[in-house]
Amino acid sequence: MPAASSRTTAVSAVVTAALAAGLLTGAATTSASASTSAPAVDGQVRIHDIQGSTRTSPLVGRQVGEVAGIVTGVRTYGSKGFWFQDPHPDADPATSEGIFVYTGSAPTVAVGDAVTVSGTVTEYVPGGLDSGNQSLTQISKPTVAVVSSGNALPAPVRITERSVPSRYAPAGDPAAGGSVNALPLRPSRYALDYYESVEGMNVSVGTSRVVGATDAHAELWVTVKPRENDARRGGTVYGSYDAQNTGRIQIQSLVPLAEQPFPKADVGDVLTGATEGPLDFNQYGGYTLTARTMGTVTAKGLRREVTRKQRGGELAVATYNVENLDPTDPQEKFDALAAAVVDNLASPDIVALEEIQDNNGAKSDGTVAADLTVKKFTDAIVAAGGPAYEWRSIDPEDKKDGGEPGGNIRQVFLFNPERVSFTDRAGGDATTATGVVRERGRAALTFSPGRIDPANTAWKDSRKPLVGEFRFRGRPVFVVANHFASKGGDESIVSEHQPPTRSSEVQRHAQGQAVNTFVKKLLSVQKNADVLVVGDINDFEFSGTAKALTAGGVLYPAIKSLPRSERYTYVYQGNSQVLDQILTSPSIRDFQYDSVHINAEFADQNSDHDPQVIRFRP
Repeated sequence: MPAASSRTTAVSAVVTAALAAGLLTGAATTSASASTSAPAVDGQVRIHDIQGSTRTSPLVGRQVGEVAGIVTGVRTYGSKGFWFQDPHPDADPATSEGIFVYTGSAPTVAVGDAVTVSGTVTEYVPGGLDSGNQSLTQISKPTVAVVSSGNALPAPVRITERSVPSRYAPAGDPAAGGSVNALPLRPSRYALDYYESVEGMNVSVGTSRVVGATDAHAELWVTVKPRENDARRGGTVYGSYDAQNTGRIQIQSLVPLAEQPFPKADVGDVLTGATEGPLDFNQYGGYTLTARTMGTVTAKGLRREVTRKQRGGELAVATYNVENLDPTDPQEKFDALAAAVVDNLASPDIVALEEIQDNNGAKSDGTVAADLTVKKFTDAIVAAGGPAYEWRSIDPEDKKDGGEPGGNIRQVFLFNPERVSFTDRAGGDATTATGVVRERGRAALTFSPGRIDPANTAWKDSRKPLVGEFRFRGRPVFVVANHFASKGGDESIVSEHQPPTRSSEVQRHAQGQAVNTFVKKLLSVQKNADVLVVGDINDFEFSGTAKALTAGGVLYPAIKSLPRSERYTYVYQGNSQVLDQILTSPSIRDFQYDSVHINAEFADQNSDHDPQVIRFRP
């Protein structure tokens, strides 16, 4: 055990004291300004003494002097500093031999320098204390001396399928609010403990499959476990809160983009060769390999999917989140989205759109109408060879539905009048709830289009469901277009709390219950009514939100009709997962459902969501 290990039992008390002193912080500028009056640690301190065998340092808040190691990585952008590593490890696999030195300005050291570092041990929480993120142990306010240059680097720790445990994380300590911070690391048992045990160290991954496409922030995700919940098209499917994908790791580059562009990769491509550098922990994805050297991307030629055309007697209904579409967007975005409707979705009869913004987008001047946005989109669809869709929607109250400030996003129905008609029942507005009545023995809406229970607190600062009554081949079909509250405010899956706190789902559960109640009203009037609940539900098919929507058996998540390897509509941090859904009432028994993968798996996206389509015979 390292010399400092006897102090790890006092971690909680030390961290509490450090919090009071302002040493454990989420702001880089603050975390680097730790008190210089903290007592020095006697004797020669090694990096593994600082890291300790828990997530937070047993020496947090203390001054350390002339800590020795070799520089393994230098970061000249963002959180500026460098990593260095002790080339003489101890025998404890739980104690990392590497650490980040926060300089705040461009470091003056180079990779391969042997250095000694004096400074204050701090715990930096990316995203701030309220984020729930784990902290990054670092040395702040450093004094650095270069002893020699051109030294060989410590051999990288190879992160492999065999080295990463299949269990994801230990359960947090109830006495510590569910935190895992003070728990002894068990790197051979839990994946998060394993990654923490090599935090700051020189690590590498070999040839690995890309499971999260290159994004706008110059990062991608790979998996070192190619068979872990693998998707048919190359991703890694997220199918349960209890079955996290342990092999995912984020890749960034230490080389400035002006010097070396970051490689562009789609899901299913392969990062070939060795990728090596220090292991960081950041706000957006947790454990991240910050590469000094990167492998090369081998493209596997992933193609955007095309669904089949509906047959004469089939009704095709789609849902598509078009990502804050407004007239100020370039025509190229409208054209690309329109081409997707026509070519990839085969011109569905009804399309429920989410994130249609008002006529001037994010400009906040009281504008709520979106007719110019919709016209620009429907014109683009005609230009792409599609039908002349008509549309229905309800303008929201200004600033009442969340989303991008000033954008006033809402759901909109497009429908092809050559194939389907809309039953207009006047009177629906932003604040008036539509109801259900019996008309000639069948269910009917009091307002169509209408909003479901808009005064319900479940919809506070969130999009209210839009319901419309359509008619196809003489039979009424009810479609409820949704855009539930976002996951903003939830802790990440690498949170210090295990399981993480998912605070946002409380509102989505209430929203699911409200929609479920409305569907029950429809079915109480007409047991065999054809009802589709569609849209961006912002939650998984196994979530509590899905349970609230389907309570009583009134709805079925159609995505569950797909093989598990195809159940996803969105890719986030290397997890292929479900956010968008179409749910069916019991009368819709025989249907074909397709999650049409055209965006989420690709570096070039027209939206961050994949559209969904269902075909059935009413």
